[in-house]
Amino acid sequence: MAVFVALFLGVAGVAGALTATAESPEIAFENPEIDASQNESIEVGGETWLVADISETEEGGGHGGGATTVVTATLEREYTAETSETLANGSTVSVDDREWRVEIAGENATEFTLVEVIDRQAILGADDDAENETVTLDDGEYVAVTDENGDRTLVPVEEYFPAPEERTYATGETFDYGGQTVTVDDVTAGGAVVVYETTQTESVEVSQHSELTLSGTDFVAHFPDASTLQMTTDIESYEAQAAEIDRFHQYNSGLSRVLVLSVLSSIMLAGMAFIPSRY
Repeated sequence: MAVFVALFLGVAGVAGALTATAESPEIAFENPEIDASQNESIEVGGETWLVADISETEEGGGHGGGATTVVTATLEREYTAETSETLANGSTVSVDDREWRVEIAGENATEFTLVEVIDRQAILGADDDAENETVTLDDGEYVAVTDENGDRTLVPVEEYFPAPEERTYATGETFDYGGQTVTVDDVTAGGAVVVYETTQTESVEVSQHSELTLSGTDFVAHFPDASTLQMTTDIESYEAQAAEIDRFHQYNSGLSRVLVLSVLSSIMLAGMAFIPSRY
């Protein structure tokens, strides 16, 4: 019995020593294509990306459990994209700080006209001799004007108000709209389509050991510390390292079970040795 107890204790000692001294392998990139800190720019596939943020947060830790530190990064790039907008027939748009009405004539039109919208109320309000409201009679609409002698005269609105300005644009022509130069791309009976270039931002969130595609290139990401982002295209090397770490944890878990079982077996055998014999 003593021999078996010693044997199990020996096995437990070896397993415990191996478990205590074993060092877990860690992911490490050799010569990564990307090695950058926050606010650094990187070049991928001819495109420039900015490491806009690298942050560290704590997750878990509730109900007495240990918290886990999580590091993430945000990559951003600005690019030029073509944007379109339809100016609907009959709608009102603002150009040069003035209001214009979109007019398109015919089903097969290739051009449209911006007709200035006259602010009649503002003009009437600025004229001390004119009444603030137009007068509508059977034969038309008029503006009531009182001269210096106090005589009231009705002036046709066509004569009183200035003629609206008109601007006509055909397909392919450009004009200033919304603070930028737009090009007339198409004209239909329903409206005119204008196109222009805008600057947009693309964002990509990166987490520890995540695989991502950046500018057409596949990467795997790694944070060696809380302020550095590394990315490599050698995904096979990363997968091999990850598999080695999995094997280490499996072996370490097996040794821990051997340690526990050996100690329990030693205790059980030692206890059995003191059981009195019935004979």
